[in-house]
Amino acid sequence: MSSNFVQVPAIVREVDPRGLVREAYRIEGITLPDCRTIFLDWSLGDTGDVAQREAVSRLLVHYGADAPDHPMTQVLRSAMAAPPDARRRGGAKARRRD
Repeated sequence: MSSNFVQVPAIVREVDPRGLVREAYRIEGITLPDCRTIFLDWSLGDTGDVAQREAVSRLLVHYGADAPDHPMTQVLRSAMAAPPDARRRGGAKARRRD
């Protein structure tokens, strides 16, 4: 086990057991699309032990404060934003004119 992993608090290790987000912050020159891909992989591997919004919040508090301009911080902030209002985008019903 690396010394960097030991320094990660248990509440963060609990929500990122594979260390995907941790490693994203360690990759020099990582891009926003790379971080989005890593985030998707992380979220699909979520065990559901902790609500996803809470898990993202823990990651953002732990990593985001030290790296406010990192692309992964931007992805985590986006994940915490309220989703847009749901609305119909089209389909047969939307085209019917009675």
